Amino acid sequence: MREVGIRELKDHASELLREVRESKETIMITYRGKAVAQLVPVTDPEKLRGEARAAWAEMDKLAEEIGRKWPKGVSAVEAVREQRREL
Repeated sequence: MREVGIRELKDHASELLREVRESKETIMITYRGKAVAQLVPVTDPEKLRGEARAAWAEMDKLAEEIGRKWPKGVSAVEAVREQRREL
């Protein structure tokens, strides 16, 4: 990740923003050698929503699979307690 000082940010803000937009790379902004901020490319909100939907769908599938194999009458708390006793 590229680092630039605040002075360079002030002097070259337009060029740095163009670089972030075009390269999709993050630039770390420093003040006296310490990181204080980041310039990060914006991600398309629709893409993020699609990724979130896909992740939730995977979790729902996993929950269904676990539910089919889960023993009747055993709570998750009881199962965890049993596993802890075995350790």
